[in-house]
This record gives sequence, structure tokens and C-alpha cells, in this order.
Amino acid sequence: MQAHDIMTNKVITAERDTSVEQIAALMMKHHISAVPIVEKGRVVGLVSEGDLMRRVEGAVEKHRSWWLSFFANPDLEASEYVALHGRSAKDIMTTNVVTIPSDMPVGEIARLLEKKHFKRVPVLDDGELVGIVSRANLLHAMAAVPVIRFESSSDDQEKRDIILGALAEAPRLSIAQLNVVVEGGRVDVWGIAASDAEEAAVRVALANIDGLGEVSVNIGRLPNYAWGI
Repeated sequence: MQAHDIMTNKVITAERDTSVEQIAALMMKHHISAVPIVEKGRVVGLVSEGDLMRRVEGAVEKHRSWWLSFFANPDLEASEYVALHGRSAKDIMTTNVVTIPSDMPVGEIARLLEKKHFKRVPVLDDGELVGIVSRANLLHAMAAVPVIRFESSSDDQEKRDIILGALAEAPRLSIAQLNVVVEGGRVDVWGIAASDAEEAAVRVALANIDGLGEVSVNIGRLPNYAWGI
């Protein structure tokens, strides 16, 4: 699953000169937490809830002590003033926007959002905005566990290969310790596992295959020393 599979295609955007009030209204109307700022189809910035909230906090910020002013960075202070009091998107937007391509795997997107503490990230193709992926999109993707379905023409050997492939995706599960027998509308799985969690992984992998028919799982245990534990 990649970005284009889960992203929101209809992205609410604004322009550099869009007023702060209009951007806030867009967020409330569409129940979104950020608005990309575009110019000729290109993303040039992003205004988030955080950018707006800083303005609220800045309205009641306390003045620095007089002696701290000697060590302040004049350019930084000026930039902060613009961000806190500016009237349009270009004044308050974040310009160093992190973006992703539409073919980025969902797992990589999740790691990026976690590492950067982002709530959403724009999706670009050839430099143009094509969508946006938020944490909500990721949650929907995680909730929609794909189900494997047999083709109507699949014979027992093809079904067995599909089952073994599904079992092989379960982490730490040793396929060499399992024997899968498929005959007509019945599936029997025999073998050993190192833990209850591994046995549960076998059952979950099988449960995510549609059309197995009658399923029998017979998983035993070996002593820990047999696994080198």
C-alpha cells in the first residue's frame, strides 16, 4: 500500500495573499488541520493549526527582560513579529515543507510522521500537489486489513502456495516447522511454534484468507532449549 492508495485527493489549498482569517475559516469548515499554500500548482508553504495557535499565545506573550535584549537576534525577533502579527498566509506559513511522492510505502510515511512529529504531509508528483496524507488516513489504512481471496479456478496446490505465502509474512514464524495440507474445501495446518504469539500469528494469517473452508490448526510446542532460548 502506497501514498496514492490512502491519500486525500481533494486538497483544500490557499494562496500567498489569502488572509489568516480566511485560512482559519477553511480549517473549521472542512475539519482539517493544515492548508498547503500553492503558487502555479506548486507548494510554496504550509499553514497549520500550530501556526495559528502561536498567534494566540503571542498575543499575550510577556516582554523580555531588558538585559536579555542585548543577546537577542534582531532578524529572529523581526521574523517572530511577522509570524505573530502578519495578516496573510505568506507572513505566517512554514516555507520548508516536507513532501512525499505518491509511490512512498505507507510504512515509510508512518515513520516519517513519527520522526518529524508531523500530523500530515503533502503528496507531490513531478513537483505538483496531488494529495495529502494525514494521520487519519494512516489509521484508516491500518484498520482496513487486506483480505486474500482465492480465484475461482485455483486448485489445491495454488491454494497451498497462497497459504504458505501468507504464513511467510508473519514475523519470526518458521514455515519450515509447518506442514499445510489442502484438500478440497478443507485446510489442515500441522507443526510447532515457539510461543502462543506465534500460534496466534498462524491463526490470524489464515483468518485473513477468504474461502479456505474448514480449517484445522494443530500447533505444538518444543522446550525452550530446542529453540536455543
